[in-house]
Amino acid sequence: MKKIISRNRKARHNFYIISTYEAGISLIGSEVKSLRNNACSLSEGYVKIINNEAFLIDVTIPAFDKSSTYTPKTSRKRKLLLHKKEINKLRIKLERTNLTIIPLSIYFNDKNIVKLELGLAQGKKLYDKRETIKKRDAELDMRRKKWK
Repeated sequence: MKKIISRNRKARHNFYIISTYEAGISLIGSEVKSLRNNACSLSEGYVKIINNEAFLIDVTIPAFDKSSTYTPKTSRKRKLLLHKKEINKLRIKLERTNLTIIPLSIYFNDKNIVKLELGLAQGKKLYDKRETIKKRDAELDMRRKKWK
């Protein structure tokens, strides 16, 4: 059972999600305490592969209020814990196509370990977004008619 901390709700609106991956994150203790308070913003985040290592960039985890020890920067680079084969697959896909890797959600798994759901995504155009909204509205109208 997952305990979801934060979701990137705009991700599925702004991107086509091609495939998803699960990754661990290298965090400091005060960041984990802050995540337990459901404090995180994934909206601006993305993943970059540097020297065969994956890093999470521009995700904001605020400092824990009651921490008296070292508090890191709120939007620092965080190393993602992925297998080497997964990183190589992602790197090849990023080089060959016009895709990006974005964070979809961050959560605690069954063992209380912080995990990140990543999505291999392709950006939508404005007319694609409008089409998605039209489909969603049509489905909603069908449901309303069914209940009347």
